[in-house]
Amino acid sequence: MTRLSRYWAKRDFDQTPEPKGGESAALLARRYSMQRHAATRLHHDLRLEHDGVLLSFAVTRGPSLDPDEKRLAVRTEDHPIDYLDFEGVIPEGNYGAGTVMLWDIGHWQPFHDVEAGLANGHLHFRLHGVRLGGNWSLVRIGNGSAKVENWLMIKEDDAAAKGPDPVQHFVTGVGSGRNLDEIAAGTAPKPAGPVRRRKAPAFVSPQLAEAGTLPAEDGRHWAELKLDGYRVLASLGQDGVRMFTRNGHDWTERFEPIARVLEALPASNALIDTEIVAGAGLQGFGALQSAISAGGPFRLVVFDLLHLDGRDLTHQPLSKRRTALEMLFADQPPLGLLRMSPVIESGWQDALDLICREGGEGLVIKRMDAPYRSGRGAAWRKVKCIKSDSFVVVGWEPSTSRGRPFGALLLAEPTDSSLVYRGRVGTGFDQRMMEEIAQRLAPLAVDIPPLEASNLKDARWVRPRLQAEVRFTEITSAGHLRHPVFTGLRDDLAMPHVADTSREKILGVGLSSPEREVMPGVTKRDLANYYASVADMMLPQVLKRPLSLVRLPDGIAGERFYQKHVGKGFPKPLKKAEAHGREVMFIDGADGLIAAVQMGAVEFHISGARLDRPDHPDRLVFDLDPDEGLPWRVLRKAAIEVRDDLAGLGLESWPL
Repeated sequence: MTRLSRYWAKRDFDQTPEPKGGESAALLARRYSMQRHAATRLHHDLRLEHDGVLLSFAVTRGPSLDPDEKRLAVRTEDHPIDYLDFEGVIPEGNYGAGTVMLWDIGHWQPFHDVEAGLANGHLHFRLHGVRLGGNWSLVRIGNGSAKVENWLMIKEDDAAAKGPDPVQHFVTGVGSGRNLDEIAAGTAPKPAGPVRRRKAPAFVSPQLAEAGTLPAEDGRHWAELKLDGYRVLASLGQDGVRMFTRNGHDWTERFEPIARVLEALPASNALIDTEIVAGAGLQGFGALQSAISAGGPFRLVVFDLLHLDGRDLTHQPLSKRRTALEMLFADQPPLGLLRMSPVIESGWQDALDLICREGGEGLVIKRMDAPYRSGRGAAWRKVKCIKSDSFVVVGWEPSTSRGRPFGALLLAEPTDSSLVYRGRVGTGFDQRMMEEIAQRLAPLAVDIPPLEASNLKDARWVRPRLQAEVRFTEITSAGHLRHPVFTGLRDDLAMPHVADTSREKILGVGLSSPEREVMPGVTKRDLANYYASVADMMLPQVLKRPLSLVRLPDGIAGERFYQKHVGKGFPKPLKKAEAHGREVMFIDGADGLIAAVQMGAVEFHISGARLDRPDHPDRLVFDLDPDEGLPWRVLRKAAIEVRDDLAGLGLESWPL
């Protein structure tokens, strides 16, 4: 007999749309939901994930935020995990007939052993929902031997208590935006927030804090908590919510649960500066990395507002931006998934001491009258409890323990022109993270070290393409990290520019970073080999003609531009000449094709005249440059018509 036997026995799944489901393994944190259920009597159903099912309680009058209100919660049969986000209509004649709305969803955090709490008649826990947060208790009435278990749901007196009545305040589904009547009528889901008619503000590079010490309190600054997560700029507009990392990467899909909550904010458009941290009681950057892999739980801490309702606020002082931010988030439930960064106006040293004792990151001191300025500056100052920074992974050492993919990662710090070795980090990894890192390091292997390092005869070197976040106490006199602990990979940061010593030769030309993707599925090596293979056919068309290259140094997703002249540091096979009194670029052999690929070239555009006869063009090109939306068949028809017209003039033509 499974925990779902009673649930299955009460339902005919040929008639009810409720999920039959099955038992499910728990994810990173235990999931929670509450459903508003218009059955014989309107009530709310509390669902708490435990042991592969959902513990279920029918809260007869719904939850109350008043600690003096004790709401009856009748324990019902355990439900399958699939029921967590169920919303729909249970037909008449079926058990529980009526309309079900998904009223809240998130995670819950028990403060003790759940089985012991069920047996003893007291469950003490914290909710991390969209609408409900803070600490709660379920207390059983009686000894639990009765056929019907009656419990009381009681709110603890904390920051989330004594707010507006949530049952009256929230009357639509947290996911679908529909009320009970609309669900019953089969109305399509609709956006949770207002209809936005303004475009979402463009990404802005975030303001960054300089490292420093705690200053004197002068009444012109305040302090906020330094957080251990991912910096994210959230942009809201008519096309929804987009979430960008500090380097401008769109990570909306990774943080989709938070993006859904942001949809409900009452703004025509906005750009909000935030930090994503691990939620549901999980702490630290490593926990956040695990949460990203699991799809949650997350918490969003908001601390600045750059744009609101069509107005740019970056020129306004921080104090005014904060006032606007507080008004925007005024209706957000306290201790929910979206939280305001707390402001500490005085007592900074005591606050810092407490934060450091509890294992926190530190403080950020901000000037209240300063505008918002992208980049690092003195208006924001970070004061850390312990040192933490990102370092480039340059290699790894084999493990002496069976089952460990590596023993330690080798780290370096980039300077303007090189990498400086900073030592090893061999702690802070779990098995899953070690296996993921090993997989990502494998294709980066090289024989030549990317830096100068001694006493590392067992090292396995890699191209410097990954960054690791590491906590440490100090950098020793030898230049190595003391007591380093790995906390996660930093995929949100731009890779610093470092010299790459790993090269291989094609047609005698050194090719750096041959494994780098130029376009999806095509590496730099692939492109070089392609041009080498077609050189015999291509060179008669290209040799000794003024040449322009289309360069994509960072691949198809990065910047692209034309290069008409030989630049500083270009390989020798890319040569200079003069035509019509100006400098031009050309090649005179197959190695020139590979040299161009080495510089990030993907296209070769040639002049209609040769270098030795610049005033006598021998080639005419008709460039059919269609709009991206034009069908291929239309372009092909136009090309055939041009060919036929030229043939009528006695001119032979062919496609390029």
